[in-house]
Amino acid sequence: MEWKTIVLSLLGLFGLYLFGTIFARPLVLLGKLGLSLVVGGVLLALVNFVCSGLGIHIAMNPVTLITAGILQIPGIVLLVLANYVVL
Repeated sequence: MEWKTIVLSLLGLFGLYLFGTIFARPLVLLGKLGLSLVVGGVLLALVNFVCSGLGIHIAMNPVTLITAGILQIPGIVLLVLANYVVL
């Protein structure tokens, strides 16, 4: 192999590495946010099902899903308390 081919191959691999690291982080963060939204939706659905007899209903919108997904159990408690205080 010629030295030019080796150098160009190494530069191409380095460029692929940079491209992967630049675009992989945002995709990982979007994946984590998506997983948090799913967990928040499941938790909200569970709370709405369990507390429906008590007259407590928390609407599922992006704000409540993000709150429940990121904060998890404390976020659910916060939403239930906010719903109880406001209503």
